[in-house]
Amino acid sequence: MSTTAATTTRVATLADLAALEGTSLGTSSWIDIPQQRIDTFADATDDHQWIHVDPERARAESPFGGPIAHGYLTLSLIIPMWDEILTVDSVTMAVNYGLNKVRFTNPVPAEGRVRLSATLQSVEELPKGGVQVTVAGQIELEGSERPAVVVEAVYRFFE
Repeated sequence: MSTTAATTTRVATLADLAALEGTSLGTSSWIDIPQQRIDTFADATDDHQWIHVDPERARAESPFGGPIAHGYLTLSLIIPMWDEILTVDSVTMAVNYGLNKVRFTNPVPAEGRVRLSATLQSVEELPKGGVQVTVAGQIELEGSERPAVVVEAVYRFFE
């Protein structure tokens, strides 16, 4: 992982989140996507399609000019990137609640780098305590104007 500093939003309590609706929460550090990471993901998911794991063939035959990361690999990196973007000091537990929307809009080449930028769309109180937040995110691809992934993620936080 790169050491480029992230831009993080930090609040004391869940009650402080409502004031942030509609605002940018920040941008994570860049994460490197070496071929080794792609190969490890292929082993973990049993997805060994040649466009991901055969660099020689991918350079010769794929429309991408070389191997690319799995879309789900890129999406899965939202976890460490999200942790860099928002900190709520009072939270004792947070869970990924799901995704409302995901689009893989640009392939990530092996040896590329990605980072997450996120905007807080909404904050809703949960009936039994805690809040649900919906976040609009873009997993940016270094050197490209078009993001690699556009995502609407839902998280639940509890104090």
